[in-house]
Amino acid sequence: MAEKQENKFPSEVIDLPSKGKVYPKDSPLSNGKIELKITHPECQDLIYPILIEGDTFETIKLEHHLEDLGEVNVTANRYLEKSKTGQEKTLDSEVLEKYSAASLGDALKEISGVSSLNTGNNVVKPVIQGLHSSRILIMNQGVRMADQEWGAEHAPNVDLNAAGNITVVKGASALQYGGDAIGGAVIVEPQRIPVKDTLYGKTIISGETNGRGGALTSSLTKSYANGWFGNIQGTFKKFGDYKSPDYSLTNTGNEEKDLSVGFGLNKFTSGFSAYYSFYHTKIGILRSSHIGNVNDLIKAINNEEPVVVNNFSYDINSPKQEVEHHLAKLKFYKRFEGLGKLNVQYDYQLNNRLEYDIRTGDDKGKPSVDLELQTHTLSSNFKFDARNHYQINVGANGSYQVNFPDPATGVRRLIPDYKQYKFGTFITGEYKFNENWLAEAGARYDFTHLEAEKFYLKSRWDERNYDEDFSDIIVEEYSTQYYTEPNFNFHNISASGGIRRDSDKFQLNVNYALANRAPNPSELFADGLHHSAAVIELGDIRFDSETSHKFSFNFNKKQGDFKFNVAPYYNFIADFMLIEPSGVETTVRGAFPVWEYQQVDARMFGVDLDWSYGISKRFNYFGKFAYINGKKTDNNSYLINMPPANLSNTISYQNYEWHQLKLSLTGNYVAQQKNYPDNNFYYDVLENGSYTNTLVDVSTPPKAYFLLGFDASTTFKPFSHGSMQVGLRINNLLNTSYRDYLNRLRYYADNLGRNFMLQIKFNY
Repeated sequence: MAEKQENKFPSEVIDLPSKGKVYPKDSPLSNGKIELKITHPECQDLIYPILIEGDTFETIKLEHHLEDLGEVNVTANRYLEKSKTGQEKTLDSEVLEKYSAASLGDALKEISGVSSLNTGNNVVKPVIQGLHSSRILIMNQGVRMADQEWGAEHAPNVDLNAAGNITVVKGASALQYGGDAIGGAVIVEPQRIPVKDTLYGKTIISGETNGRGGALTSSLTKSYANGWFGNIQGTFKKFGDYKSPDYSLTNTGNEEKDLSVGFGLNKFTSGFSAYYSFYHTKIGILRSSHIGNVNDLIKAINNEEPVVVNNFSYDINSPKQEVEHHLAKLKFYKRFEGLGKLNVQYDYQLNNRLEYDIRTGDDKGKPSVDLELQTHTLSSNFKFDARNHYQINVGANGSYQVNFPDPATGVRRLIPDYKQYKFGTFITGEYKFNENWLAEAGARYDFTHLEAEKFYLKSRWDERNYDEDFSDIIVEEYSTQYYTEPNFNFHNISASGGIRRDSDKFQLNVNYALANRAPNPSELFADGLHHSAAVIELGDIRFDSETSHKFSFNFNKKQGDFKFNVAPYYNFIADFMLIEPSGVETTVRGAFPVWEYQQVDARMFGVDLDWSYGISKRFNYFGKFAYINGKKTDNNSYLINMPPANLSNTISYQNYEWHQLKLSLTGNYVAQQKNYPDNNFYYDVLENGSYTNTLVDVSTPPKAYFLLGFDASTTFKPFSHGSMQVGLRINNLLNTSYRDYLNRLRYYADNLGRNFMLQIKFNY
């Protein structure tokens, strides 16, 4: 229904039929500007301006929700696109709920072009088109996550069960969130809350045979017709030692406790929200992966089975991680008639990361790494969206961050004390030429100031020739060390532009993104033994920002029984920062591999494919494929840790008339990575009283593998209100033994064997 705005507009009252045409109710409208107030059940009121110039046709889209009688089942049918011309994909709540007991990284692998960098089964980092860690920006409930993401074995501190949907933007085209997201952005958003008097929630109980554990998550939301709302959500997970097809993976259990609460006022003209979340996890690291020196590494690589295989246990012993993350947010918004919407937000994060090595004596039970990171951020943006054919979004944000590595560990600090100040400002816009053509463009400037306090061993200082360029940062000299105070400023410009051609059957997107990323503290300052990884890591304070030029295309056939999406891309990155093995270094604890950060020019190209075919009313087929090729352009050698080509095929059956029954069978094939750098080295191993020059193979990828999975679900209504859904999933149905190239523990053990997962979901 549409009605006039009193005392401001022509006297005519008009109706909007479902097809979106505008018709006069009593008499023809005069030329000029009018504003419509559009209302619809389960939708917020919308103030919509229209310029009348003769016969006028407008299509007006509302965000619509579906409500079933007898239960409250709110489902969003449309998501706001983060980039109109970039490559992006959204996972809805139905997909996310299947991964209730898993991690964010596990769920994101549902998307073509997204893989994961693993440290065992529990530490899972998303990899988007070959890039990960600091190159992936994660927005959680509107807050950019700051949780020591630089480490390859640092998983995102996000509770998947608090999300309503998750959008992955491949590349740096979503400039509002940051200009340094060279790999892409993962945007975790809450479920939308209806403006009505209602109380609803859900509880999901999951159990798994592999790990002999499970998860419990529950949420409850109360909302009112006047816009007030409140919600609470919590998750608990507990697993013991996992198992490969042939042996137990000792000390691989995990435990997770999460809680989030929020409340606010949700009106069309103005409102606010307050949000707090707590995330705590303990993660066991495979006992056999804890090597004492290079001799142990050689033994682990040459052994078919892990060196340590014990009986099943729920105990989480060293080596292990323990992470605690607090997030608090306060957001306010106000809509200005005829202009747009203003957002202002403050958020605070506290991240405490503990890594436990196997230590003895007085240091037993004491962490080897204790990092506390605090981040304050203030951001604001104004979106001019009163016009139908164009929108402009301008904004700015500033943050202050302080990192404190506790010296009480008694271990040389891998990452130093530092303070970091950031300021960014952006402008983005889109212009709709007509129903078929759209263009968007944007630019962003980011300033980063970094102040650190770091001790350097004189031997390391001289080895890296720092005295030539950085003698001025030495503040104090000791017998074996220099105390330094390095300060850095980085000025980065990012930009994006693209066009879209849209029709009923096809859509074509073309996008170019320029992105700049300042080096993170690890890339600059890493200096010493990283105990949980059992390698020596070395950064370089000479590093400058890396610059990415990415060209991406997206062609989508979206109608008919056969649908497909083809998304090729090319990414050239100047001064690309990566870490690779460079040799061996002997310490008082033994000899360890040295992994050194370096800066090179690189290029990556690849393609992501998705397709589906509606075989019949009951049967459907889905497929996806991803391939990437990454090289250093300096010497034409391959980049390390590039995901191998992978193919997935799924046959599904659905019978909605019989308790919404769904069955599917999925086959995943991962090829052997043939394109990899040779970082193998030789080491003299003492055998039978004499030294033998032995090859240490840290480069050769494992063989290709094929995994079969089964999924089933059905829904019942045993209660007068709500519903119950029962699901069964089986991963690695054939109990295949395999190792994954992107799993850092592939040197020591196979991946997980067969796993039965039973899930019961209650909607109420």
